[in-house]
Amino acid sequence: MAKTRVLIVDDEPNIRDLLATSLRFAGFEIQTAANGTQAVAAVNESEPDIILLDVMLPDMNGFSVTKKLRASGIQAPILFLTARDETEDKITGLTVGGDDYLTKPFSLDEVVARIQAILRRTKTPDAEPSVIDAGAVVINQDAHEVTVEGQIVDLSPTEYKLLRFLVMNPDRVLTKAQILDHVWEYDFNGDMGIVESYVSYLRKKLDPISSRPLIQTKRGVGYIYKKLD
Repeated sequence: MAKTRVLIVDDEPNIRDLLATSLRFAGFEIQTAANGTQAVAAVNESEPDIILLDVMLPDMNGFSVTKKLRASGIQAPILFLTARDETEDKITGLTVGGDDYLTKPFSLDEVVARIQAILRRTKTPDAEPSVIDAGAVVINQDAHEVTVEGQIVDLSPTEYKLLRFLVMNPDRVLTKAQILDHVWEYDFNGDMGIVESYVSYLRKKLDPISSRPLIQTKRGVGYIYKKLD
């Protein structure tokens, strides 16, 4: 079985080398980059399975790197590494296309656990259908494409995962805790605001196209996707 390819992007040599050594020992194939320019080149060259990306880089920040990668069609999951622990930064990172957020200092065991969790949730299980037809919303999992009433909608990876979880459970109320567990797998210290923010992002993209609101709020409980035939 081929090893999982991990790209480590950090401008601090000691952190970069420590992560590389530890992850190689854990069985991963490692490539490193010291800045955003090197990171973009490395992704285009080696197509990593996951990217560990420092937010504060010397030439461009990690959010800008992520925007460049997503704009060029790169869908490899991204785990941000940062010394900042602000909820606003976490939301920014996830909004531009990141998949998770790890605050320095971190334990190496947690890095491995996060990588494994991200890879689990971004992999489409073989038993699932390639196309999810949920009425107004149709998700082509092979093409990673979403249409609403026949119109293609551009979603970030996290928005895609959230919508997919909702439409896989039509007409069922999902609590914020359930959504955190299934979409992010980590609860951001219980910060339910991340769920509210992403539901808002989805509504802004879906509601202008759909003939009626698809995601409804059940006050004090959670959210429900209403399937339209």
